[in-house]
Amino acid sequence: GRALRKAFIPADGCVLLSSDYSQIELRILAHLANDPGLVDAFERGTDIHTVTASKVFGVAEEDVDSHQRRFAKVINYGLAYGMEAYGLAQRMDIPNDQARDILEAFFAGFPRVREFMDQTVIEARRLGYTSTIMGRRRRIPELASDNFRIRQMGERMAQNAPVQGSAADVFKVATVRLAHALKEEGLLSRIVLTVHDELVLEVPLSEKDACEALTRSVMEGAAHLLVPLVVDIGFGPNWAEAK
Repeated sequence: GRALRKAFIPADGCVLLSSDYSQIELRILAHLANDPGLVDAFERGTDIHTVTASKVFGVAEEDVDSHQRRFAKVINYGLAYGMEAYGLAQRMDIPNDQARDILEAFFAGFPRVREFMDQTVIEARRLGYTSTIMGRRRRIPELASDNFRIRQMGERMAQNAPVQGSAADVFKVATVRLAHALKEEGLLSRIVLTVHDELVLEVPLSEKDACEALTRSVMEGAAHLLVPLVVDIGFGPNWAEAK
């Protein structure tokens, strides 16, 4: 991973800029579910994993320890991918009953998330597809299968497709807009790589400040959600050190 990234270097007189969205799937989930707890956490700029751990383990945010936060991080990202109790139990090496209790505590703390997930499955069964925030559809024929396991898989697809698909929408919009904006501003900086929710640009040293400001503005303004979009930007002499 990191050793390979070190092999990616810019032209002479340039640096690499790495810009990626901070917790975009969870921000999309907060927007789609319109859950007050999630929305408030992102609006306050609080660490979302600490907030989740506080609700799941019933402790004050300032008393959350690293072990509890690690649990919460697995829960947060797992739910964005349709993880269930069995998956949490496997990931954290805990009994299924304990994993179930932890997920129940999460949904008790963020009730709109469960409502959103349940309603998404109901709508997907009725329509045969899910939609992203920008209207792209994913058809899910698995929901109509006679096989129980395949139907379960379809339900997980229905729950995570709007989140993952919407995050992809936002990233694609940001990429296209940034490419145009760089030209409009007359900058020599250029996009050289896209990876998941990360953009890598080759930036002349003289354009560092201008390119950073433009990249942040375009990426954070790519969609208007109930919570702010946030990007993390770094520079380096190679891709590894830019992240």
